[in-house]
Amino acid sequence: MGKRPERRAVLIAGPTASGKSALALDLARQQGGVIVNTDALQVYDVLQLLTARPSEIEMAGVPHRLYGAVHPSIRFSTGEWARAAAAVIAAEADRPLIFVGGTGLYFDVLTAGFADVPEVPATALAAAEAEVEGLDREERGRLIAARDPLVASRLKAPDPQRVIRALAVLNATGRSLASYQDAAQQGLLEGFALERLVLNPDRELLRQRIAQRFETMFSAGAVEEVEALLALELDPSLPAMKAIGVPEITAMLAGELEQDVAIERAVIATRQYAKRQRTWFRNRMADWNWIVP
Repeated sequence: MGKRPERRAVLIAGPTASGKSALALDLARQQGGVIVNTDALQVYDVLQLLTARPSEIEMAGVPHRLYGAVHPSIRFSTGEWARAAAAVIAAEADRPLIFVGGTGLYFDVLTAGFADVPEVPATALAAAEAEVEGLDREERGRLIAARDPLVASRLKAPDPQRVIRALAVLNATGRSLASYQDAAQQGLLEGFALERLVLNPDRELLRQRIAQRFETMFSAGAVEEVEALLALELDPSLPAMKAIGVPEITAMLAGELEQDVAIERAVIATRQYAKRQRTWFRNRMADWNWIVP
């Protein structure tokens, strides 16, 4: 018997509004491939425009997976995305897979594995925040060393965010965060032939695209999307309720912001998000193929 052909996948990362979806569509049509959403907000239903999820017309004729598949009332964790992505990989057999999105952690799941830490309840997080509040660096170091020596030994510096995260996991599960990290699985695409791409548009061009895109979203129905979301009367702490554009339009609908101010704030928030994405990609994907679209 001949050797089974190696499965192939293309990974397309990049900041918001960089042209990832268009490139994925081109490649999928050329290769007969399946596009898999690798963006934490495009998994949610209702918010098609505000999350820049491809439209039904754009997706026509090309299989798309994990887009708009989750109700916005659900907190869809990275672990849940990993399990859903694993199911897609298994179901699609030998078809080329094209993973596209802007969530860096999801690409880590694909290539390096993931520590599947249980969701931390708000009460456990609040208790951890209360423990850390008001402590200086030295005091935080002593606290985490006493409560979770294993995590403490791995921290280069006991900054508040990392200490709170470790204490919250300990409060919620009774286990050290380090124990989950040590149990991380191999990447979902282990054994695949991978093509890894990062889209890196000119900074000023990206700024212009972001402004133009949000104005287009606004005129195309973004306000109606937010109205539909608000009608569900969801917990405001849910990820879908925090999607860029939702708080700004919500404030506009409540009469707290003028339309032009809401648009301006959403554009600024999107540009800040794109900057954070680029920082992640530079730090974690320096060995990928960087492309100026």
